[in-house]
Amino acid sequence: MPVYIGKRLLVAIPTLLIISIFVFSLQKLLPGDPIMAMAGEERDPAVLEPLREKYHLNDPIPVQYVRWLGGVAQGDLGVSLRTNQPVLELIGQKLPVTIQLAVMSMFFAVIIGVPMGILAAVKKNTILDYIANLVALSGLSVPNFWLGIMLILLISVNLGWLPASGFESIFVDPVRSIQTMLMPSFVLGTGLAATLMRHTRSAMLGVLSSDYIRTARAKGLSPREVILSHSFRNALLPVVTLSALLFGELLAGAVLTEQIFTIPGFGKLIVDAVFNRDYAVVQGVVMCTAVGFLVMNLAADILYVLLNPRLRATL
Repeated sequence: MPVYIGKRLLVAIPTLLIISIFVFSLQKLLPGDPIMAMAGEERDPAVLEPLREKYHLNDPIPVQYVRWLGGVAQGDLGVSLRTNQPVLELIGQKLPVTIQLAVMSMFFAVIIGVPMGILAAVKKNTILDYIANLVALSGLSVPNFWLGIMLILLISVNLGWLPASGFESIFVDPVRSIQTMLMPSFVLGTGLAATLMRHTRSAMLGVLSSDYIRTARAKGLSPREVILSHSFRNALLPVVTLSALLFGELLAGAVLTEQIFTIPGFGKLIVDAVFNRDYAVVQGVVMCTAVGFLVMNLAADILYVLLNPRLRATL
């Protein structure tokens, strides 16, 4: 297992390098000048050039990239052009918010999507299967921003059960924090639940038609034991991989959902940075997101091996 993890980490290094080249190069194609945005409307032309020199924006792009990459390798993601704060400090403030939102969203996705997928597979071509597929299709089709607005109108405005927006740290007020995160987590979780349901159903149908499942039934095992102990355990492999990828996607920041519910996470941070031409923040957030994706992929690969004895035998 350590050798396998080491190989995966070696693959991650050139992947991150390629991502960094794309991020740095494509961002330079964005219209606008970060120094002009930073100076505001009443800008003094005499001040602009020293600012460009200060942030090395007059250097050739390859030189800027090498300087930036060297800082990243040392844990320095640069300084925000807008707030003059270290990018790493900004990410440290926003990352716990996004992680909390991602964890709660995945909780809703798993408790809704996986049982529905199992039920739909076991009750294939019955009314329960059709209902589960209808719910999944609705979850994929309904836009998150529309569902979020409707929930705010119903639950917050009309019923007054939950706050409509805002955020409170779970370390300051856990109850208030969960209350503010319930609706946005449910909004994101329903879309992911639909995807999980479809994949769980497909994986379960493939396993339920296997010879060893027919043998287990012929041996007199109860339906519950056949489904949970034999079928679901083997169908879990692709579901685990998909869940890790979806969690990585959540770490990238749910831009619209965070904007609707005024959640100060990665999504809001990167939107503000793009509008303000704050290159250092955009680069830092994208690189952290890429690292999150790679970490979740590595976790999925490790879980895949742990859950599949045949793969463990080949290591």
